Amino acid sequence: MDKVPLTVIGAAKLKAELEVLKTVTRPQIVESIATARAHGDLKENAEYHAAREQQSFTEGRINEIEAKLSNAQIIDVTKIDAQGKVIFGATVELEDLETEKKVTYQIVGQDEANIKEGRISVGSPIARALIGKEVEDVVTVKTPGGDVEYEILSIQYI
Repeated sequence: MDKVPLTVIGAAKLKAELEVLKTVTRPQIVESIATARAHGDLKENAEYHAAREQQSFTEGRINEIEAKLSNAQIIDVTKIDAQGKVIFGATVELEDLETEKKVTYQIVGQDEANIKEGRISVGSPIARALIGKEVEDVVTVKTPGGDVEYEILSIQYI
């Protein structure tokens, strides 16, 4: 399987979630199942079935996170000499040339992307247009509403 790029912060968040799931959530579910079993007939025991469903979801999430981390290529953008170019992990400030609206995006892995927090996937059209460009370059991004031109105002490696 191909390695999936992940920022240091993204990897830390996944590791923290995994730790909570294994050390807090999993034991709570086991305790809930034991309590529900003590109530008797399991066929009509809603608490038992709810706890088993939660257990299934939690175990699935644990497996998913472990798989992501095992296939991750963790990239620390602060230790890469990008020579002023936009690379994975870089934070880029852009200006829409038509509306003069400024936006800032960090280019991250697919699992870390969250547009509300200004993190876009490396596979997104904007990120693909930005990779390899420098400050003051103008990039054209194809969107469903037509082409949009952005000027790169700054690039940070944080």
